[in-house]
Amino acid sequence: MPPPPPSAGAEEILAQALEIQDADPPRAISLLQSVLRDSSSAAEVLRVKEQAISVLSELFSQQKRAEDLRSLLTELRPFFAVIPKAKTAKIVRGVIDAVAKIPGTSTLQISLCREMVEWTRTEKRTFLRQRVEARLAALLMEVKDYSEALALITKLVREVRKLDDKLLLVDIDLLESKLHFALRNLPKAKAALTAARTAANAIYVPPAQQGTIDLQSGILHAEEKDYKTGFSYFYEGFEAFNALDDPRAVFSLKYMLLCKIMTNQADDVGSLISSKAGLKYTGVELDAMKAVAEAYAKRSLKDFEEALATYKPQLEEDPIVHRHLSSLYDTLLEQNLCRLIEPFSRVEITHISRLIGLPIETVEKKLSQMILDKKFLGTLDQGAGCLIIFDSAQTDGIYPATLDTISNVSKVVDSLYLKSAKIMA
Repeated sequence: MPPPPPSAGAEEILAQALEIQDADPPRAISLLQSVLRDSSSAAEVLRVKEQAISVLSELFSQQKRAEDLRSLLTELRPFFAVIPKAKTAKIVRGVIDAVAKIPGTSTLQISLCREMVEWTRTEKRTFLRQRVEARLAALLMEVKDYSEALALITKLVREVRKLDDKLLLVDIDLLESKLHFALRNLPKAKAALTAARTAANAIYVPPAQQGTIDLQSGILHAEEKDYKTGFSYFYEGFEAFNALDDPRAVFSLKYMLLCKIMTNQADDVGSLISSKAGLKYTGVELDAMKAVAEAYAKRSLKDFEEALATYKPQLEEDPIVHRHLSSLYDTLLEQNLCRLIEPFSRVEITHISRLIGLPIETVEKKLSQMILDKKFLGTLDQGAGCLIIFDSAQTDGIYPATLDTISNVSKVVDSLYLKSAKIMA
């Protein structure tokens, strides 16, 4: 069925497309494209075109037609010349968001953002260019092109600070903080987050953005082992995302549970999950943290490893959780080894390996590290395959006391020498 003739009103065509968009998406797309081909510049037609672009972007996204979305932005450039710049910015960002909803389009999004940056430079649309460049930097960070992302962000921060666009500055400072965190530069990550908070305090920040700031704050505090403060920030972020039904709420809750485990409060994990807010997000993410908490409460390395294997995408593939659980695993391994070797003065490494259920190489490597870290006194006899544990040496208090006395006598002699020198003079 061909599209309606050009004489048909744009508004009527749009209404027809909206009616059939679910039942017949290809036909609806054809109708919407005919609306965009209308050459009229009347105010009513322009308004209808804006609605048509929004619906068309959504349909292309649902149909996973990313290249058509890219072509749409190119075709709309003449239309952008006759509408206000603010509406142009809204449409461009909306189309880029529609592309982002299609899985596996990171490369296409980066290419699209680069094209739009060049176009905005040519058209001298600074406001839109800065926002597209911020989006480009975020995409580059996702694909781990950190050097280009950092160069782009550094330049953008200086430019936006001169214009004093506080809302965009909050976005960019937050992005800079995440970028430095990914590069393991914690001092700069904290400085960028502080700058984002300072800018946010001067304006009204949308709840989702405030939640993002709190989430990043929690991540940085947790990285510094300040898990109690981290928990507070994760809770604030969770409340903000939960009120908006934002999918990031489950990650905030997940990191709250992580903080409880890391502060040796694994028993609280179950009550948090079974609370009213926790039940809303019941799923594999929370099940993973519950399994870790149960393993830690039982001090069971076997259960801990089973949890890591069962929930690998939720635990090991989440860089934030993985980093902290690696530390937790090391602590748990040390505690178990110390408990096992306590009754012995000499024990075969193979015996320890059987008791703990880990390979001999892993046990030997960990025992060596513990000896070097002075977690216990001992040595490894690799020729005999044994661990020899020494008795803790009893510290004799007389030696430190003698050294203190000699030090004090030396000070007294020096003082008397100075006084005698003054008398003689």
